[in-house]
Amino acid sequence: MDIAKSNIVRSDAGRDKGKLFVVLAAEGDFLLLADGKSRKVESPKRKKRKHVLFVADDDTRLSEKIKREEKITNSELRRALAAYRDAAQPDQEG
Repeated sequence: MDIAKSNIVRSDAGRDKGKLFVVLAAEGDFLLLADGKSRKVESPKRKKRKHVLFVADDDTRLSEKIKREEKITNSELRRALAAYRDAAQPDQEG
């Protein structure tokens, strides 16, 4: 599957390996990634497509804002990634 704007991806290489990011833009072989904490919206990480893995297609309000190129905040990114983590890995007791 081709990685597009507003998708959630996981870094597969580099010092940020294993971290989740939201794709803010796609520029040829490069993606602009942000997570709202270590990489803010104001200074997204530029990373090659081959160094990230597709995780999920985000279908929230944040996704629509990214696709329409509206202003988004770092807290919105953090909330979206936290919600995805909770849905993908619910707490297991025992």
